[in-house]
Amino acid sequence: MAAALQERLPELGERMALRIRADVEAYEAEALIPLDSLRRSCTANAGLILAHLRIGGTPDASSARETGRLRAEQGVPLADTLHAYRIGSQFLWTEILTEARTRPEVSVDRLLSESTEFWALSGLYAESVAVAYREAAAELTSQGQARRSALVEAVFTGIVTDRTLWEAARELELPEHGPYAVAAAKAGTPGEEPLTGAEAALRQANLPSAWRLLPDQQLALIALPTDAAETTCLRILRRTRARVGFSPRFHSLRDTPQALRFARLALAGLEGAGPGVARFDDNPLAMVVSAAPAEAAHLMEVVLRPVLDLPAAERSRLLRTLEHWFAAAGSAGDAARTLFVHPNTVRYRLRRVEELTGRSLSDPRTAADFGAALLAVRGPGAG
Repeated sequence: MAAALQERLPELGERMALRIRADVEAYEAEALIPLDSLRRSCTANAGLILAHLRIGGTPDASSARETGRLRAEQGVPLADTLHAYRIGSQFLWTEILTEARTRPEVSVDRLLSESTEFWALSGLYAESVAVAYREAAAELTSQGQARRSALVEAVFTGIVTDRTLWEAARELELPEHGPYAVAAAKAGTPGEEPLTGAEAALRQANLPSAWRLLPDQQLALIALPTDAAETTCLRILRRTRARVGFSPRFHSLRDTPQALRFARLALAGLEGAGPGVARFDDNPLAMVVSAAPAEAAHLMEVVLRPVLDLPAAERSRLLRTLEHWFAAAGSAGDAARTLFVHPNTVRYRLRRVEELTGRSLSDPRTAADFGAALLAVRGPGAG
């Protein structure tokens, strides 16, 4: 019977392929699985089973493994692949039964015996399909992750061409045009992911993102497609309880390296030691001071050295008054309320600063110098 069916193998392969295509939705699309490819696979797998039934020996699962590998590469789900394999096996067994009815010499007992061997062999081959599928899928996943990681690194470092940027956006599942933003989060230990859960939360909020984990930081490139997207994104980042710097929005992936620099500056300027999110745009002057520590230290020396040389108590009093005056937008009355002193006390202290430094706070340029110098005094690493 096996020999007779083998002679009709091309026809059996054709009919089996058409049956699978009709019964399994994933196999309907010609663009995904060409009928010729499916026909060859059906013919090869049926041929191996029939050959084993004829001559015995060690089962040859090469075609089954090739089927599993090919379907993984084509992106057919494993469940659909195994379902198609079962349909093919049922089709072949039905053909064997049909052939048996034409042969009076084939007893029922013999047919039952052969059915046990057939389905055991079919199960063995189905297992080979699954094993090969999983191996190929794991390899493809590893290759995809490596390529994705390389693309993210290329975008963050700027070593990409305009064409590569378009390809990177597509493969990273980001929109081709912004706005985007970059987040940089401080890792407590090397390899730690401080923004655990943020990627899934952003995806659920329809905010595509691409990620890079470094020894000391976790970086995220985030698409902000709507007006409310940035607010949603910041809320998600705050929920992680990490220390995060957040860049200004930008519109071209070509500007990602600069945005990363801004995000890192915002992270460096984040006050305190606890969790929080610092936006670069919330205090750009502080970010600029953080970006140039040597220049900021020199500015501090030029502008505030006479004040810094005072005894500790008076120095602290004058610097604190300056800070409250700046926070009150130059209002002595408002600064006095936050300092719990009389407005005239604030005015006296400000005149004292002017006398010591030889600079007038009524001059906008001088006021800007004082503001930057104060940031340098209170900033990271200031003496």
